[in-house]
This record gives sequence, structure tokens and C-alpha cells, in this order.
Amino acid sequence: MLVRDARPDELDEVSLLIKEAYIEYQHSIPSIRWRFYLENIMDVRSRLGVSELIVAQLDKKLVGTVTLYLEALPSSQEQWPAGWAGARVLAVRPSYRGRGIGRALIEECIRRCRQRQIKTIGLHTGVAMTVARKMYEGMGFLHAPEYDFQPAPGIVVTAYRLDL
Repeated sequence: MLVRDARPDELDEVSLLIKEAYIEYQHSIPSIRWRFYLENIMDVRSRLGVSELIVAQLDKKLVGTVTLYLEALPSSQEQWPAGWAGARVLAVRPSYRGRGIGRALIEECIRRCRQRQIKTIGLHTGVAMTVARKMYEGMGFLHAPEYDFQPAPGIVVTAYRLDL
């Protein structure tokens, strides 16, 4: 498996990979919110100026992605403290799950943060994303309830942090 930055000619493919990976959560989010959420997470181009778009390639195919913000953005919904990095929109093609791709992408985020001497990385995940939560906890991420948020009634987004 090769983990690297996405190339400009791969942006459409990364967007479709995200859609493929997240479509299973469609029924856990109200339909009006779902459309907005899906549009937002698929819009990889709008994040390029302030983040790093990392992909995993296996068998000459893009099989996973994550967006890494090396500086907390005060205008973002995540509201991480200054000095923190944030990982967002981890996605692995369903047919490639269980092969360590998500873990490899998060490990790359951690490596890049350590390289830049960033001391904490935060991320959010939905309650329905049980496999992701288990992986994060297994990697040492701890629940950071002070950064949990509720974008709509009945939707809880859980925060995790890893001190490096």
C-alpha cells in the first residue's frame, strides 16, 4: 500500500470514493442534513488551500483518503484549540475495509504532525461510525467531550484527541 498526497487529476475520484464510503450512513442523518453533509465532505477542492489531502493506493487504485488540517481553523465547526491539528473525512472503500487502510491513513496524519512538532491531533466521528471509533480508541485517541457537538437535534458528533 502506498500512502501519499492526492494529485490534482485524482480529485474527482477522491470525491466519489468519499461518497462510496459514507453512503451507508445516509439513513442515520435526516435527509435535508444528509444532502448538505455529503456535499460538504465530497468537496475536496475547497479544502486544498488549508489542508493536506492524503490518499491510500492499493492495486493501482485509490482505496482510502483523509484530510489533515495542520492548523486548527477557528472558523470551522470543529473548533480545535490553536496548535492542534485536525483529521477529517477518513474514508475507505467498503470493498477494501479490514485491510488496515484507515489505520495507515491516520498513522500518516500522526507522522506528519510529529514531523511538524504538533502536540495534539483531534478528530470527530459520528455515533453510528462504530468501526472507526473502535479503531481510534485502539490507536490511543481519547474521548474529548468538551469538543463534542450537535449539528442538528438527535445528531451527536463525538470528539477524540491524541496527544503526541
